[in-house]
Amino acid sequence: MSSTQSGSKRATPAMNVTPLVDVVLVLLIIFMVVVPKLQKGAQVDLPAVLNIDEEQRGRTDPVTLSVQSDGSLYYERDRLPEAEFESRLRAFHESEPLRRIVLRGDRNVQYGRMRVLYGICQRIGFPGVALQVNAHGQSASN
Repeated sequence: MSSTQSGSKRATPAMNVTPLVDVVLVLLIIFMVVVPKLQKGAQVDLPAVLNIDEEQRGRTDPVTLSVQSDGSLYYERDRLPEAEFESRLRAFHESEPLRRIVLRGDRNVQYGRMRVLYGICQRIGFPGVALQVNAHGQSASN
């Protein structure tokens, strides 16, 4: 046998990508489960708008106030009795006067209720009060 014949029977290496695909799929599943849990505030079904603000963060991160469909109030993820709402916000504003407020209201909460809460936040003196909504056609349950 010549050296050219024995060289052609050599095994060619092949890359097995199956373990890599398995690892990537496991990481994808982990991120799909963990990322929704990192959202701030209570779970509400937000209304939608057509024009979206491009900049979502200012100089400091805002504090999230949420109103669920049953009317319960949340300061970030902590349930807040309505009797303590204004006093708690005043105390927070005194401790961090540059922080902004984001109001998140479930789509089933009446507009008048959200407007009253918005007015309280403005009266306290927060430098920015925003209403969080979804882009038109999107539904979020974060």
